[in-house]
Amino acid sequence: MTYAIDGWFAISPEDGVHLLGTSCTACGTITFPPRPGSCPNPRCASTDTQVRPLPRRGRVWSYTNACYPPPAPYVAADPYVPVTLAAVELDEVGIVVLGQVKGLTVDQLQVGMELELTSGPLADGPLVWMWGRAS
Repeated sequence: MTYAIDGWFAISPEDGVHLLGTSCTACGTITFPPRPGSCPNPRCASTDTQVRPLPRRGRVWSYTNACYPPPAPYVAADPYVPVTLAAVELDEVGIVVLGQVKGLTVDQLQVGMELELTSGPLADGPLVWMWGRAS
């Protein structure tokens, strides 16, 4: 299996799709994408972080669609079909993660709607995380 961005998410038959973030062991600050090394919290001088799976569910914070194909070197489907994007605030950790939405249009989304992490292929084939209807 080829991931679009190695190390940013994982898929397992038991747990489904999970984004991977880092957590500061001193202050608990959580980041996505994973950021090993120093804590990004300006009040914390710790350099001890650990990779952890992030919650799979969250609520729509904002959304839009991409009506124009991306420029090269990005690969777009031919013919191009608009892509729905959502910024989702993850349950329990409160960070907002932007991703493509699978199976829903902007007309079907609303702020506050619950979405769940899933996955799907990009136009050129690699797998990436996506947001989908919560089950």
